[in-house]
Amino acid sequence: MEKLSRTELRKKIMTILYQINVYQKNKVSYQVEDMIKEVCEIENEFVKDMVYGVITYQNEIDEIANKYLKNWTIDRLGNTDQAILRMGIYELKYTDTPPIVVINEATRLAKDYSDDDVRKMINAALDAYYHDEIDA
Repeated sequence: MEKLSRTELRKKIMTILYQINVYQKNKVSYQVEDMIKEVCEIENEFVKDMVYGVITYQNEIDEIANKYLKNWTIDRLGNTDQAILRMGIYELKYTDTPPIVVINEATRLAKDYSDDDVRKMINAALDAYYHDEIDA
């Protein structure tokens, strides 16, 4: 079984978080473990840590997102955009992935899956959060 790159794994995490978001909004019950298995054929700690981390700290992550989205709130973003932004904030705040990598990866996902305005908002929010709180 080939080893997936972190970039490919982040795409899977985004997909899982997207699905969880849709289920939550529609009050559909789900098992996080099953959602992960559905998208990831192989056990992967990075995927598990990120998915469970985002779910665990979602309220805190959303507060940060709302603070750094200019004149916007995270709940107004599409499900995919929310997944990308939450993943980026989580990874900046709770992991030791280099911030430049986190921001580049989130921006790359947004470039592929979001419209240009949203990509710019996600990039700006992550960048501002990094400069204000992590690099301070």
